[in-house]
Amino acid sequence: MSKMKIIVAASAAALTALSPIALEIMAPTKNVEGGYVNHPSDPGGETNKGITKKVAVEYGYTGPMKSIPDAVVNSIYYQGYLVKPGFVPLIDLDPAVTTELFDTSVNMGPARPSRFFQQSLNEICPTLKLKVDGQVGPATVAGFRTCQRILLCRTMIPRLDAKQLAEYDRLIATNAKLKVFRNGWVNLRIGNVPLEKCA
Repeated sequence: MSKMKIIVAASAAALTALSPIALEIMAPTKNVEGGYVNHPSDPGGETNKGITKKVAVEYGYTGPMKSIPDAVVNSIYYQGYLVKPGFVPLIDLDPAVTTELFDTSVNMGPARPSRFFQQSLNEICPTLKLKVDGQVGPATVAGFRTCQRILLCRTMIPRLDAKQLAEYDRLIATNAKLKVFRNGWVNLRIGNVPLEKCA
């Protein structure tokens, strides 16, 4: 059995081992994403709680998307949108920034918010000169830790939102069918992590 299939096969009891803060980070996204959709203008096709059918299958889920179990969603959320992009070390450093990165990852895949994060770190702390490769590894985490002295959370979240908004507009310019989603994206995804959550 592949590693991804083992992840989906994990029992609901095993998923309760996720840290309470990880579950807290994931909960708002699950609420915003809601249930099953299969919008003709969405290139992602069948989606439930923000998990596309393609992603679900990659993680070993082969059942109907309309009834994907919550435990499977949590597992894919954690493994695909916190562990895989390298966000887990950020949870203890800054839960609010991690919440923003996680939510954007579910919304548009982890590579874009990872690049937004690295770009923003370079803008806030130009001495870092991080490679913007969409991979949040030890150098990016160390850079984030170094920059935390500069009111980072309150500076970082607006930058991430601005880059996310610009990416929505770029996607719409490329595919006009996506315009139908813009108001929802902006209302639910931009400014969704209040600065009051910053420590």
